[in-house]
Amino acid sequence: MDIDGQFKHGHLFLTDRKCRTCGEVKNLIEEFYKTKKGMTASCYSYHCKECTVDRILKSRKKKKPCFDWKYPDW
Repeated sequence: MDIDGQFKHGHLFLTDRKCRTCGEVKNLIEEFYKTKKGMTASCYSYHCKECTVDRILKSRKKKKPCFDWKYPDW
């Protein structure tokens, strides 16, 4: 009996997941970041890579240059 020929990695765990932010269905392995060790579907994040990058860029603290800074006169 040839079991290896009948099963592929796609049959062992989900290959598609719906992003919680944008709502699009994307490939689990290529479009989502891995958050834990292992190969199960629960090891991948629920937000796609694009939404994660957008969230990080929006929440990043913006640096304000200080124009009135002068060297201290000791």
